[in-house]
Amino acid sequence: MFKSLIAAAIATAALVAGAPVEETVAKRAPAGVPGFDISHYQPNVDFASEYSKGARWVYIKATEGTTYTDSSFSSHYTGATNAGLLRGAYHFARPDVSSGATQANYFISNGGGWSGDGRTLPGALDIEYNPYGATCYGLSKSAMTSWIKDFSDTYHAKTGRYPTIYTTTDWWTTCTGSSAFGSTNALWIARYSSSVGTLPSGWSYFSFWQYSSDQSPFPGDQDVWNGSLAGLKSYATS
Repeated sequence: MFKSLIAAAIATAALVAGAPVEETVAKRAPAGVPGFDISHYQPNVDFASEYSKGARWVYIKATEGTTYTDSSFSSHYTGATNAGLLRGAYHFARPDVSSGATQANYFISNGGGWSGDGRTLPGALDIEYNPYGATCYGLSKSAMTSWIKDFSDTYHAKTGRYPTIYTTTDWWTTCTGSSAFGSTNALWIARYSSSVGTLPSGWSYFSFWQYSSDQSPFPGDQDVWNGSLAGLKSYATS
């Protein structure tokens, strides 16, 4: 995700602003089912090898905004499927360029859909620090909340599932302050520390935790599912 690519810059900015720095890499993997997330920045992934090292799931970048499709998505998705990993797609949100509904439809049309086959994770909405400009994409808190709801409701109407929401507590507090999604959307929290810390408003529980961007032992960002493998398979099913 973009967050791992600009971690150093964000950490520096956070220090200047006096905000908590979330980019301290955890010393060891948290409890849970190991997984990872990747994009075209990790073009050559040996998924069978990652499975043998313990990975059981992966989120793969599919789209961004309404004009970008990740060049490695198809090969990554096929490779993960062949290796036996549960896999899902994620969309990098661009609330500054088009509506939530437009981007949800674009995501679904380019690999981000869901089927109850027990192997496909619901699509994930990556909503976080803007790597191109203003942190909150020029939107007010209420407008950002409406944008996310537009994306989430559209995805749910088309697939029958609500998307997983990937974010950080700091960004969520700064840009939405909303507690509206905790009862519908699974939380994928990003925090590079030895503990998950305070969760965003509305959630009392996290489903996924991105705890490191050090590309070890798996490619890309390091994650865990907060539960058992049976629970993860259940989440992929219904």
